Amino acid sequence: MGDAGLLVLRGDPCPCLGTDGAIPLGQLWKGRPMFTGIITDIGKVLELEQRGDLRARIGTSYDVDGIDLGASIACNGCCLTVVALGREPQNWFDVEISAESVAKTNIGGWAVGKRINLERALKVGDELGGHIVSGHVDGVADLIAMTTEGDSTRMTFRAPEELAKFIAPKGSVALNGTSLTVNEVDGATFGINVIPHTKEVTIWGDVQVGDRINLEIDTMARYVARLREWD
Repeated sequence: MGDAGLLVLRGDPCPCLGTDGAIPLGQLWKGRPMFTGIITDIGKVLELEQRGDLRARIGTSYDVDGIDLGASIACNGCCLTVVALGREPQNWFDVEISAESVAKTNIGGWAVGKRINLERALKVGDELGGHIVSGHVDGVADLIAMTTEGDSTRMTFRAPEELAKFIAPKGSVALNGTSLTVNEVDGATFGINVIPHTKEVTIWGDVQVGDRINLEIDTMARYVARLREWD
């Protein structure tokens, strides 16, 4: 990354970019919310109601005065649109979730009282502390093993076969909306380490073997794979 809000392209710049080859992030992703995979709140499911689409009420510590109707919030990595806001019995926001989103993510396992990772959409000038995350979940990974390594926890996941090619050692993935670094890959399985701080400020301290975890592959890995198809 170069200056705040700019993606700097190395090498010969495209003529349409200007002489420095820098694209404002807001232009590159115009009309699409972006996230970084850095969780900023732990929400709690307060209500669930099936009314055509699924409607969920999420309790939050966010100041709802600073949230607009129509804003995007990543909930366990799923980019969802705020359709209502309130303050009683605590700050909350409502989202509506399509049947397709329920089917392709772990939202179908939500229940009242469940804790979920939250992140608000990135604004120009915000620090890109993790990696670029779209909030469009690609599939669900299974947590198949957990072991303690020092103060950290090593977790092993099995990804859907069709997504395995996009996951590489030392690359990034978003799991339940959290930007994490891949340690090792073996076919469709991969491992990550979760440090104590991450477990304290996210829901990673709640997970158990057998849990289904929302997985979003790195956007850059997707484009690299696509380019290789044209070699």
